Amino acid sequence: MSTHAPSSPDTLSYEQAGVNYDLIDPMKIAAQRAAAATGAHLGGHGFSEVPASRGESAYVVDVGPFYLASIVECLGTKTLVADEMAKLTGKSFFAGIAQDTIAMAINDLITVGATPLVVQAYWAAGGSDWFGDKLRANELVAGWKKACDTCQVAWGGGETPALAGIVEDGRIDLAASCTGLINPKERLSVGDKLGAGDAIVLLASSGIHANGLSLARKLVERLPNGYLTEIEPGLSYGEALLAPTVLYSPVTEALFKAGITPHYCANITGHGWRKLLRHPAQFTYRIHTVPPVTPVLKFMQEQAKQDDREAYSTLNMGAGFAIFVKAEDAQRTVEISKACGIDAWVAGALEAGPKQLLIEPLNIRFSDDDLQLR
Repeated sequence: MSTHAPSSPDTLSYEQAGVNYDLIDPMKIAAQRAAAATGAHLGGHGFSEVPASRGESAYVVDVGPFYLASIVECLGTKTLVADEMAKLTGKSFFAGIAQDTIAMAINDLITVGATPLVVQAYWAAGGSDWFGDKLRANELVAGWKKACDTCQVAWGGGETPALAGIVEDGRIDLAASCTGLINPKERLSVGDKLGAGDAIVLLASSGIHANGLSLARKLVERLPNGYLTEIEPGLSYGEALLAPTVLYSPVTEALFKAGITPHYCANITGHGWRKLLRHPAQFTYRIHTVPPVTPVLKFMQEQAKQDDREAYSTLNMGAGFAIFVKAEDAQRTVEISKACGIDAWVAGALEAGPKQLLIEPLNIRFSDDDLQLR
């Protein structure tokens, strides 16, 4: 089901930018069903899957004394913005791009309660020449290591194929896989503890992160100075888009050390705030406090002429990660996040009732029909 019809003839939707989740999601659902039939193979090795992790952001295997979680994620098209900005400014932005790539995997992995352990790199270039640009290549390596250090993970290795004919010449396709440990087992967070009365804590984003870049790039056609258009004094549209994605694992690790176990988590990437409806259980998610929208996302909404419902169904709009905790843990969760350098808000709560997200300050309602991921 589409989010809704564009609000005006000038509205630029994510679908018009070339991304239609209505076409992608059915294939993802079919793949999940086929994959579920393979879970029984683990029994032959003496292990078993955690069925509730099917359809979540990371897959979880029960290996006895603890759980293992794993994920693979690609960056998407943010490298195209970095490439264009390099031509316009002479600067390389690939240290930040490296962080973006790792964040895509780690921010998914931690939703199930895992401590990230190992990251693997997949850097597929359109030709060997890509790696010959020493500044760009060194930034990618240094940024990758720095992100690993921030998340306290080992960089295990990777693959650097040159795929002429598959990847466009002069371009690179970046992806990361991550494996983590859920130990003790009580840290498992797949929503089985989720209940009415739980608080919704939202953690700040740094900007667009790595979702919605197809829309962001399409918007350049409407801007008088393209990526160099200033969205506020001294900050260009291109630079704002390239702010690295926040790494949220320091927060989830700090919560564990403080004795707080989230009942559920959601990484707010594709599908925007609709991701708050990710868990299959029937609850009403009532939002009373909306985080401030980062300047680049506010600018994008204005330029794309999107109403709030369209914008919040696609972009993170200032909130990059959601943590669902017991009401009595909510304020402490905010304090711990802020101590990690990431702003946070107690934004709302769960109630018994039909499955829906009510963003009351903006008069927006998303229902179960607006998010079909299983």
